[in-house]
Amino acid sequence: MKPFLPLLAGSVIALSAVAAHAEKIRVAGNFATEHSSSQAMQVFKDEVEALSNGEIEVDLFPARQLGGAAENVQAVKLGAVEIVWVGSAYLSRTVPDLAAVSMPFQFADRAEAFAVVDGPLGDKLDEKLADESMLSLGYMELGFRQLTNNVRPITGIADIDGLKIRLQPNETHLATFRALGANPVAMDVNELYSALEQGVIDGQENPFSIIDVAGYAEVQKHVSNTNHFFDFISVVANKKRFESLSPEHQEAVLAAMDKAIDFQRTLAAEQDAAALDKLIADGMVYTEVSPEFAAALRETTAPVAAEAKASLSPDVAELLAGQ
Repeated sequence: MKPFLPLLAGSVIALSAVAAHAEKIRVAGNFATEHSSSQAMQVFKDEVEALSNGEIEVDLFPARQLGGAAENVQAVKLGAVEIVWVGSAYLSRTVPDLAAVSMPFQFADRAEAFAVVDGPLGDKLDEKLADESMLSLGYMELGFRQLTNNVRPITGIADIDGLKIRLQPNETHLATFRALGANPVAMDVNELYSALEQGVIDGQENPFSIIDVAGYAEVQKHVSNTNHFFDFISVVANKKRFESLSPEHQEAVLAAMDKAIDFQRTLAAEQDAAALDKLIADGMVYTEVSPEFAAALRETTAPVAAEAKASLSPDVAELLAGQ
């Protein structure tokens, strides 16, 4: 047994040396730990650490541990964190051309939505992000956004009139709800729950899965399947920091993220399907949108989509027209 002790000691020293020299990657997000995207980032962590043989160490900070969504975007731009996963709307003021994939009633289903961001238009948007020192690592599903409020059931456009609704800081989203007669308020998700609880705002809009895991059923009464936007989660890295990695480590990060995104898209669809039943069980009153109401929503917001398209860069507009 004596020869084993020096061998064991040598192994511990070797492992300690690897840990001491491991590349550190800090990853921040504002989604709850139960959300599919946070679970996917754990997949990313496990995969990239395995692919790099421990030469990369990933520290995850979900659930707003490093601040709200806007703060996390700023942190990755400055290089304070290496990667952020965040609703794409929080990048739209930096890259306005992201409006190309955030128009009202743009996609019929998630398959159509992902075909766009995984194709030439998505590639062009990634170039726009790179111009702002952010490297796109891919798009997860945030999902179809649904309207909740504490005032009344939503059965027609007149029911939206005058409601103070929190939205993400996306100009197209805000213009959409102005067109519907609401009083939209851009607010970081970090402040949302307390604003709803205190009655500062009447309602908000999010995918069913977010409404569930964020606990909004505790502070909101009514929910409808308005499906007014399909939203994405952008995973972006600080471009300079990523390019400082060795080619082997860059390859490990990209491969691990591909696996994580595939995992998340599958899980997101499952969570979304189950979330509405959970919200109803938790006491929310569900009002289904009729075909006539859906048609009126599309008609009323069509000028917003047209204006958003007109504001796009010519190269982005050309690709969007080809979809």
